[in-house]
Amino acid sequence: MKNSLNLSKISINHSESKGRIFKENFSQTRSEYQRDRDRVLHSAAFRRLKHKTQVFVSHEGDHYRTRLTHSLEVSQIARSICRIFNLNEDLAETLSIAHDIGHPPFGHAGEEALKKLMSKHDGFDHNDQAIRIVHLLEKKYFDFDGLNLTWETLEGLVKHNGPIMKEVPPTILKLNSEFDLELKEYPSLEAQIASISDDIAYNNHDIDDGLRAGFFTYSDLKDLPLIGEIIDNLPKNFETRDIQRINNEITRRSTNLMISDIIMNIEKNINNEKITIINQIRGLDKPVVNFSNEMKSKVDSVRKFLSTRMYSHDSINDMSKNAHDIITFLYNFLINAEDSILKELKIDLNRDDSKNRIICDFIAGMTDNYARKIYEKYS
Repeated sequence: MKNSLNLSKISINHSESKGRIFKENFSQTRSEYQRDRDRVLHSAAFRRLKHKTQVFVSHEGDHYRTRLTHSLEVSQIARSICRIFNLNEDLAETLSIAHDIGHPPFGHAGEEALKKLMSKHDGFDHNDQAIRIVHLLEKKYFDFDGLNLTWETLEGLVKHNGPIMKEVPPTILKLNSEFDLELKEYPSLEAQIASISDDIAYNNHDIDDGLRAGFFTYSDLKDLPLIGEIIDNLPKNFETRDIQRINNEITRRSTNLMISDIIMNIEKNINNEKITIINQIRGLDKPVVNFSNEMKSKVDSVRKFLSTRMYSHDSINDMSKNAHDIITFLYNFLINAEDSILKELKIDLNRDDSKNRIICDFIAGMTDNYARKIYEKYS
């Protein structure tokens, strides 16, 4: 796919950065953003995404997405869009693989449980938790805690959902006081692309997973904008083919249509706003990277359908209730546990955090499998 723009002049330059909190020597073989990507990729928190729920818990089936495979799919989409415009692929990839690193076990059910449990202790937010991980909790280097990522990567992670105009979560607030991330401004094109690639990935792979799980059928999708149009253009006997081929054809075409729309809209927005320097992107009151109004309406319809037919399905609700019960038990048990148990679980209470936050960090870092294992052992 070709475009008429080369946006390298308003991308994040591979050889420049506003720096890191702890100064380090430059690498002779990798850009600063390659180093950021590699640090996330080799982190323990990233590896644990392999066994963290996207929608289905891991034991439900080997072919359903996990947080890890979802993050890799987001990365592929973001890199593809960035390459079209000659943007910084390494930065977009870093943000893509790190954007879900703060999610607790059992997906959104786990997050809702921790939010409730931590409501009187500065709360819980998976985006804030991602910053805790990359800035504080990873312990890999002699000279500092965290991964010491660049300003541009931290900015993109903090503003994954856009500028923070209202209440700022505690970790982000503290980090911002040390390393001004310009919270009220939009982030780089690369960060905006990584964010919308997340939307593209989960809308399409949830259609695939929902069909595979039997939550809905091809007939159910025929009246849906975008997906229904794609199904109408499949061969008449398509349902006689293997489900894997059918689903791939549907999600492949849908993903391509969404990406094509994004590319055209980026060009349109850049031209309309006459953007020539990156500060213009940051100073706008709206994102540069978004769907056209027509595509947004279609994507919203897909999202609404999935919310009704998949995310609210009885089996998902049952899994969510079970997850909520497990997380609640673990939190209350560990808050009141004897020191010998905390020591056995390698929970370090000698930190500048409240016990509630330390226990929350420990639970948020668990995989689904480990959370169930500890629950079964002590319940």
